[in-house]
Amino acid sequence: MSRSTGPADADALPTDWQFLQCFGERTPGEDIQEADIISAVEFDHDGMYLATGDRGGRVVLFERVNPHVRTPMDQRAPPPLPSGAAFEYRYMTEFQSHEPEFDYLKSLEIEEKINKVKWLKSSNNTRMLLSANDKTVKFWKVFEKKVSTMTDFNVQDKPPGSKLSQPLHFPQVASTEVLLAARCKRLYSNAHMYHINSISVNSDQETFLSADDLRVNLWNVGVSDQSFNILDIKPSNMEDLTEVITSAEFHPQHCNMFAYSSSKGCIRLADMREAALCDRHSKAFEEVESQANKSFFSEIIASISNISFSNDGRYILSRDYMTLKLWDLNKENAPVATYNVHEQLRARLCDLYENDSIFDKFDCCMNGRGDAICTGSYNNLFRVFGSWNQTDTTMEASRDPMRKRLQAPSSKNAAGKRINEAEQGTDYASKLLHLAWHPEANVIAAAAANSLYMYCT
Repeated sequence: MSRSTGPADADALPTDWQFLQCFGERTPGEDIQEADIISAVEFDHDGMYLATGDRGGRVVLFERVNPHVRTPMDQRAPPPLPSGAAFEYRYMTEFQSHEPEFDYLKSLEIEEKINKVKWLKSSNNTRMLLSANDKTVKFWKVFEKKVSTMTDFNVQDKPPGSKLSQPLHFPQVASTEVLLAARCKRLYSNAHMYHINSISVNSDQETFLSADDLRVNLWNVGVSDQSFNILDIKPSNMEDLTEVITSAEFHPQHCNMFAYSSSKGCIRLADMREAALCDRHSKAFEEVESQANKSFFSEIIASISNISFSNDGRYILSRDYMTLKLWDLNKENAPVATYNVHEQLRARLCDLYENDSIFDKFDCCMNGRGDAICTGSYNNLFRVFGSWNQTDTTMEASRDPMRKRLQAPSSKNAAGKRINEAEQGTDYASKLLHLAWHPEANVIAAAAANSLYMYCT
């Protein structure tokens, strides 16, 4: 790992991560349904709520509770608690966000898979969020709905036409139950020719962007039939296309700025005050690779799959196939720190290319203080790095995250080259692509297939 000097007062990141809880844990040998695999994870702005989306088009919501408060019927052993405030989440509700569709003009099937979920801030007791599949974005409102049960009707259990035996009276309310209901308030569609890979809510909470391979559109939350194209990299001749947009995100504090990444490993910062169409970026963050290190796979593994701003907007975290990179907005020519995620796979890029694993897109996230970052890998592993120190923790998405994996001694092949048995045992099907970090505490939510694991310090 290479790094530059960071803040002098950065505290050491705790490494004693503990299992907190799990939702949807599968038993050994249990078959996983494709529709149940989690495809998006997102905390809201203060961490009180957590949302997940899956390949079946469903959005599941969780809310934070006090883990010490348990019902008499709940006999589960209490989970380990963080050193600070207690964090535990419970199932809240779920709803079907998207359904499979068919584009008759292009003869293409549109999957119901949820690509991104983003929360919007709310001033009342309702929860609002955006969910997106490949083609459409939906604005959902989740609210409490009172359902009353009525009794003592005037004609209850009497045959039609029978006379009333007593004067008319009002029915009585026997019980009232509060249920959670989800309603789609707006549908933002017909604005993307290619698959949506990103949505991001602006700091003004009035607008959001949606990005596909070649365009970025700006929407007003209250207007669903009109959007503004703020970036278009589509060439007049598609044969001249050299890169595509892979991720886009608004600046957390300045509503006029957004960043987008490309398949060439470049991050560009755009300012909407300069022009209506941000074809000319204000800053470009790119690390030029030396010709000696280039190979057939260089451009593939350089493609950035995800970017994320720090809360103060000073840094941008990016994830390509092999590394995490931390960029300072004041330094464009090189990242301030580079973290190797699974460097042992560099010698096996040919195998990864043949089984398409080299095209896997891993998320990355940063804690609220910006002094720790996290991303996923294979074998359901994920890694937590200290931004400004040498802290490096590898954990497994299981009930025992710190389980030490015994590594067999290295052996040699016929050519005399050493082979690490741990590398040979990499399970490319067990990949941890999606995770999120609580905005105010050291709590990580990691999605492994259809299970959501949560860890804390």
